Amino acid sequence: QVQLVESGGGLVQPGGSLRLSCVASGSISSGNAMGWYRQAPGKERELVATILSGASVSGANVNYADSVKGRFTISRNSAGNTVYLQMNSLKPGDTAVYYCNFHRLWPPVRDYWGQGTQVTVSS
Repeated sequence: QVQLVESGGGLVQPGGSLRLSCVASGSISSGNAMGWYRQAPGKERELVATILSGASVSGANVNYADSVKGRFTISRNSAGNTVYLQMNSLKPGDTAVYYCNFHRLWPPVRDYWGQGTQVTVSS
């Protein structure tokens, strides 16, 4: 079992910045990916960014949705139990509930989800 605790959401003006954090505990040995998804009212949940265990932010095992490339940066701490999402140049269209995700790559493959944190971009 994996537990995910998110923090860092809030209200910010357009052009501002926020940093989301997600701390994982439990069975988090190597062989996993962590990432962020978001869902706005009336829209389908979408991938924001993912990063594999042991990857750097500039490595090949980091990927982003086209809508956030150049504005958002995903990273993990050296222990691999915390994932961050640095969000810069925020737009009203970024307003959504952001969910932390843990994807287990060893059998049985499965996903774990955080409770979600609200990000609101408004003047």
